[in-house]
Amino acid sequence: MGGRCALALAVVSALLCQVWSSGVFELKLQEFVNKKGLLGNRNCCRGGAGAPPCACRTFFRVCLKHYQASVSPEPPCTYGSAVTPVLGVDSFSLPDGAGADPAFSNPIRFPFGFTWPGTFSLIIEALHTDSPDDLATENPERLISRLATQRHLTVGEEWSQDLHSSGRTDLKYSYRFVCDEHYYGEGCSVFCRPRDDAFGHFTCGERGEKVCNPGWKGLYCTEPICLPGCDEQHGFCDRPGDCKCRVGWQGRYCDECIRYPGCLHGTCQQPWQCNCQEGWGGLFCNQDLNYCTHHKPCKNGATCTNTGQGSYTCSCRPGYTGATCELGIDECDPSPCKNGGSCTDLENSYSCTCPPGFYGKICELSAMTCADGPCFNGGRCSDSPDGGYSCRCPVGYSGFNCEKKVDYCGSSPCSNGAKCVDLGDAYLCRCQVGFSGRHCDDNVDDCASSPCANGGTCRDGVNDFSCTCPPGYTGRNCSAPVSRCEHAPCHNGATCHERGHRYVCECARGYGGPNCQFLLPELPPGPAVVDLTEKLEGQGGPFPWVAVCAGVILVLMLLLGCAAMVVCIRLRLQKRRPPAEPCRGETETMNNLANCQREKDISVSVIGATQIKNTNKKADLHGDHGADKNGFKARYPVVDYNLVQDLKGDEAAVRDVHSKRDTKCQPQGSSGEEKGNPSTLRGGEASERKRPDSACSTSKDTKYQSVYVISEEKDECVIATEV
Repeated sequence: MGGRCALALAVVSALLCQVWSSGVFELKLQEFVNKKGLLGNRNCCRGGAGAPPCACRTFFRVCLKHYQASVSPEPPCTYGSAVTPVLGVDSFSLPDGAGADPAFSNPIRFPFGFTWPGTFSLIIEALHTDSPDDLATENPERLISRLATQRHLTVGEEWSQDLHSSGRTDLKYSYRFVCDEHYYGEGCSVFCRPRDDAFGHFTCGERGEKVCNPGWKGLYCTEPICLPGCDEQHGFCDRPGDCKCRVGWQGRYCDECIRYPGCLHGTCQQPWQCNCQEGWGGLFCNQDLNYCTHHKPCKNGATCTNTGQGSYTCSCRPGYTGATCELGIDECDPSPCKNGGSCTDLENSYSCTCPPGFYGKICELSAMTCADGPCFNGGRCSDSPDGGYSCRCPVGYSGFNCEKKVDYCGSSPCSNGAKCVDLGDAYLCRCQVGFSGRHCDDNVDDCASSPCANGGTCRDGVNDFSCTCPPGYTGRNCSAPVSRCEHAPCHNGATCHERGHRYVCECARGYGGPNCQFLLPELPPGPAVVDLTEKLEGQGGPFPWVAVCAGVILVLMLLLGCAAMVVCIRLRLQKRRPPAEPCRGETETMNNLANCQREKDISVSVIGATQIKNTNKKADLHGDHGADKNGFKARYPVVDYNLVQDLKGDEAAVRDVHSKRDTKCQPQGSSGEEKGNPSTLRGGEASERKRPDSACSTSKDTKYQSVYVISEEKDECVIATEV
């Protein structure tokens, strides 16, 4: 079951990589040379058992990251990293494909899930290991050589060859970036997968553009191409080569409208029309209304058209007008003849009779000859065999008599806002800044001087250029590092100031910390300036002693306030406590609160004799050895005394307290008391020794049940009473 789950997980991971990746960076390690078998620190490699001295068992660590002007070999490897197994000893060559170790395949592939940026930084470290199972890369003592470089790379199938030499070692390698299947373009960002289903019918071109299959069109090739000639508005198709008519249209090409149902002698321009033919009328064109045939109202060969209900229209021939074309048009009305010519009206035309010296259709031509000198501006005159003359004009002039000066700038030959200068027989274009050429149509390449610094990409404009800067640089020429304050590192309204390669936060009142992120209890007037240097260098900032001390002071003040409040409450309770009264005798019971009221009792617990457990934590119980030992424990053997043992240091104090308490609690009719040494109950003796009768205990012959009174004070006594 576990094997199946692992297999399914591997398949899902492979599918996700195929879906998310757009291209693959491939690195091919070809040859590594370490002739002397030395480490980077010039020490000899330990070859291990059976190996020759200075035999470096070499494996590689590869780190691919974004473009850095100064390549750092430290993580993170933003584009990916790989550690190879041991590939050889000292100098060796690596073949393509899978080698002897199944864990390594040449080339090493780094899949990309985003657009290829065109630049990268590459770190290749050759390291030595004593054991093939120990491939740790953190120990700098294992380093043989390190390659750290940055490159520009375009997408393509060709490999870029490179050789790195460090004096003692040589590494020959090659690399390329290729698009994954279905990805195209300069950055492998154009996705195109051929398909032939309901969502499209296309293949993919070289740049990832969709090429529709024959018979399909549209953005995603989902629109079929209908039968040639099928009306685009009135016809449609679901498959290529079909032509289905929309409602109201018919015919092979869906270009014939459907007439109104019942229309007999009519036509239609739109569906459901019935436009009657000549001589027919009515709703269904079934009524003969041929007025023109029967009456012939139109004159002069005009065409008559019946319009229904006995009306008609006349289409006149050229040269006639009027409702029935009865009026002829006089073409001589606008006086078309020039130079005094006379006009004669003809049918749909006219003719001009010219005076002497002029000829032409409208008498516009002169009958002069070259002898009359008709050509101006140095034009050369030549007589025509049919009469008249012609002038051959010099450069810069035109017209029938060379009377017009040629304007070379009239056709606006200059482009892009250039100024045209007429030179008489030629012209000159004065170009705007940024353009060149005869007609100022060539844009000057402003990127020719490589104005972009730090690896920036230049884009030419009109008398201008723009730079696309690599990460870490900005400005017009990519020459300025990114401002440390650009991302607003200071919080809570603080002001950020740059100081070389670091920044300083000027905190607002009441805040502190490297980035003004801590709220302080109180601060002296004026802004606080915090210098942050180590943090910008990748190290941790100083410990916030001010904030910690302020927190400790607040906690101590709170504890002192609570202690003072407790002391005040205890003093008030002691002042309100009533004074103690001496015991008055056995005749007054405990339930009436008159017998043996102790001086410092606050609370009294009354517990049945058969259920009591003595919680008094005194070490000793003192009694009269001469009295009758018929105490509470003897009469109630189930009672247990929880006595603290081995408190010998307080024996003297306990003895005095109990002596005083016995005196105070003695009844009035007592004949005396016998004093004895106090005895301490320990271990099993406490359960066997009988408790002596005291002045506060009841008589053993009483018929009332004894109770046990436990006080929270230190001077407790066991009292027998009536309940």
